[in-house]
Amino acid sequence: MRRLILTGWGGGSDLARSGLPEIVIPFHFEFEWGPLPYAEKLSAYLAAYTPELGHAEHWSDWVSWPRGAQGRRLSLAEFCEPYDKIELWFGAAPRDQLQLAWLLDHLGSYPALTRKLGLRLLGSDLFFSPDYDFAKSAPHIPVVGVAAEEFETATSAWSAYRAPTPEACMDLLHRDLSALLMLRPALLDLLAELPSPRTGLGATEMRFLEMLARGFANTNGLFHLRSQRRTYVFGEFELGSLLEGLALGPRAAVAGLGDELRTIDPGRVWHEGARTDRSVVRMRLGRTMDGAGAERTITSALAARPLRRRESGIFQARDTSPGPCRGRCRARAIGQDEPADGQAHARPS
Repeated sequence: MRRLILTGWGGGSDLARSGLPEIVIPFHFEFEWGPLPYAEKLSAYLAAYTPELGHAEHWSDWVSWPRGAQGRRLSLAEFCEPYDKIELWFGAAPRDQLQLAWLLDHLGSYPALTRKLGLRLLGSDLFFSPDYDFAKSAPHIPVVGVAAEEFETATSAWSAYRAPTPEACMDLLHRDLSALLMLRPALLDLLAELPSPRTGLGATEMRFLEMLARGFANTNGLFHLRSQRRTYVFGEFELGSLLEGLALGPRAAVAGLGDELRTIDPGRVWHEGARTDRSVVRMRLGRTMDGAGAERTITSALAARPLRRRESGIFQARDTSPGPCRGRCRARAIGQDEPADGQAHARPS
């Protein structure tokens, strides 16, 4: 029986080496951060390859192809057709759940494929040793069938997330979303990152300040102690950008980051390889003020720093300003209109 795995989980390369499937197709879109890609761009990503597509703009560009494998220029649906089983391995984190909703919305248009689909829900923080036996463990990861209810829920979720304001996602929470078990928690986490009417900060930014006030004074603690931070939407690159926004604005809410960070190449500070830079690791951070004074500082800092705009979706705004915080994206308040941008956000995990 020929098995194909589609996954948004970071362990796709481990799955590919396991011998469990013939092919693993990973997806790396970051729909939770930055402007959503245009619908046409997403369609081209899943369609048959054309020479007009650039590097990493087609699903086949991300696959570790076995020697002699065929079908690189096919559409995703065409490539899936010969397989007997098509499994979707996705985590519970918002990033995975958004990609799952997008893929199911797409695959639901191909009846010949739908009966082959099965969904495996993974823990978002799973790490495996190089010799981990996926083939032995797979029977213990439940496979959920994908039927009309799952496709309908995914289509509703993807449509709501692509809406220009968050009300549609809020309305979705009043519906039965149990067909996709982790969708509701993911939506709640995403909505929590919208700016608070009181402070202008999202849940992760507020948690940063609370942790700093309790002595978590370096980036390792803020970024990697997820059980303490209790927010799960953003990865390390995005967390670094959030911290920059708090620390490097005209009226900073966080002290201890700015002077050293300004001497590091801003294009590599939070990217892979730069996270161990001694200047970043040794930083000791703190809030600039405590209590009510801190809240006033936070509010004024948010008001003073450059507006970072996103379009189309809950967290759509794109930073177009120069300076050390460029690339920083913020959630936008309900009801604001934003210009379209259409930049794709996909990079290797």
